[in-house]
Amino acid sequence: MMKSLCIIACGKKKIWDENPEKGPVKAENLYTGSFTRKCMQYAKKADFGSWCILSAKYGFLFPDEVVQGQYSECFHNKTSNPITLENLFLQIKSKELDKYEKITILGGNYYTHMMKKLFSEKEVLNPLNGCKGIGHMMKKLNSLINTASL
Repeated sequence: MMKSLCIIACGKKKIWDENPEKGPVKAENLYTGSFTRKCMQYAKKADFGSWCILSAKYGFLFPDEVVQGQYSECFHNKTSNPITLENLFLQIKSKELDKYEKITILGGNYYTHMMKKLFSEKEVLNPLNGCKGIGHMMKKLNSLINTASL
């Protein structure tokens, strides 16, 4: 069986938006937006070897990694100083993400292009390619969840 990694694009809405007093939190509980939650639901149900979230501040976060507090870095806003491709390359090595043969990204075209740069030697897939807007992506994710095997 080919080892596969699912990478989920981070979302803007975080647990501290609703609960500012909440302390450090695990990455899988951090993002509260409906799109990110739906992506996690699919990643957990599908037959991936592992999954992580791509954070604009911290890079690749596995579900159990703890994030200390609120942040506002965003890949689409370069003035917010998101993590660099160079640092993401270093994380791929240090977190052994290069052991996966197949990479599935859940996010828009921007993230697909970024992952193809970072994992240029790997097969990079995005089942949401071709979706027009968030509503279409959510519908596609629901379909993927319904057909995924546990």
